[in-house]
Amino acid sequence: MKKVILDVDTGVDDAMAIAYAAHSPELELIGLTTCFGNITAPEATRNTLAVVESLGKDIPVIEGAKETLRRGEKKQYSRHVHGEDGLGNALKAEPAGRPQPGHAVDFIIEQVKRYPNEVTIISVGPLTNLALALEKAPELVSLIPEVIVMGGAVTVPGNVTPYGEANIVADPEAAAVVFGSGLPLTLVGLDVTMQTLLPRTLLDDWRASGRRDALFLAEMTEFYMEFYESCYPGIGGCGLHDPLAVGVAIDPSLVKIEPMRVTVVTEGEEAGRTVGSPEGAPKIGVCTGVDAERFLRHFAGRIVG
Repeated sequence: MKKVILDVDTGVDDAMAIAYAAHSPELELIGLTTCFGNITAPEATRNTLAVVESLGKDIPVIEGAKETLRRGEKKQYSRHVHGEDGLGNALKAEPAGRPQPGHAVDFIIEQVKRYPNEVTIISVGPLTNLALALEKAPELVSLIPEVIVMGGAVTVPGNVTPYGEANIVADPEAAAVVFGSGLPLTLVGLDVTMQTLLPRTLLDDWRASGRRDALFLAEMTEFYMEFYESCYPGIGGCGLHDPLAVGVAIDPSLVKIEPMRVTVVTEGEEAGRTVGSPEGAPKIGVCTGVDAERFLRHFAGRIVG
């Protein structure tokens, strides 16, 4: 069983990723750290607590970065994608739970040092928390056995600019720090996530289950799916970006991985662009292919299994 810290900016697909991880016996979810991204950091914390509550789980939630690594800014939120509340406008009441005291960056450092070479970090939002942790404690590079990042678009166009994917565009400098750190990193980008589409029929299965968490996910995903259908007429579903990163942590054979040096453009109109090259170091693993059908079966089975 892998100990996992899941770093989130909880919108709809983050919520699905949290549920997927929580329902997977291969993973021990030791903490959920939050960051600005789809919404503000406090809103991401609230949403994460709401998802945990719907799951009936006791998982620590720790709030993290509220602004970018270098510039102290937040360039864009994604309410048009994830709803005004970040959860497809499905949040009916404030969660009863509260975040754990302290900052996400310190939690990451503490847990990695408590369990050296045991903690996998899955980041499905901007990379600000992890970059801050590396700058505060550079020795983490030798203590983290695996980092899985949902982000980037190495071989395909971006989704928030022609060049960049949302998590990287949100804080390019943080991504540059993490990609250049030498961490054992796997990049799960738009190259593969846009091949993993959640069909509308699965929402019916979630509703039919009658489970609180599945009903919550179905309601929020309706909004998310409508956004996809408005942008990509006839697409027939919505992208499972963040859940695929969790899937790769469970079973790396779901994807084809190629070693590349990946640099991040941090200035100008191409800021957030991820550029892959077979030459140079450090190398990271870039996902370039995915067994989408097998992944979808696995994901669906865990959510309603």
